[in-house]
Amino acid sequence: MKKIVLMVAAVSVCFASSAFAGSLNPGDSVSCNNANSITLESANTPGADRGTANAAIWKSSNFTTIPISLGPNDDQGFPGAGAAGASKTGVDPRYTAGRGKVVLMKQEAFSRGDSIGDISGEVRITNTGTVGLNVTCG
Repeated sequence: MKKIVLMVAAVSVCFASSAFAGSLNPGDSVSCNNANSITLESANTPGADRGTANAAIWKSSNFTTIPISLGPNDDQGFPGAGAAGASKTGVDPRYTAGRGKVVLMKQEAFSRGDSIGDISGEVRITNTGTVGLNVTCG
């Protein structure tokens, strides 16, 4: 009986550390260990902070924390010829929305800790915003 319980516990730990899929509420954290990819996506709650999701990513490979902000509803340019200042600057009408999703990929060419984007080892994702964040460790 102890062997079965131990085996079930070991399998549960393996699945929990290899993948997480779901929404990360504001203030919550999750860890990924030696992931090949980490996908962060704004849950895009309408009306809540314009859908902008914010996260702090801590990496054990180089002990750094980086911020990531996803703003799928944010306007990153002049939306049209009638926009304030567009006609006076001579800038062609442009419209680019912020990103709703970002994928961090494992970098094979770097030794552990060489790159600020290195996701080897443990990576902790903390939702520091007011909008839900969908996280998938692959």
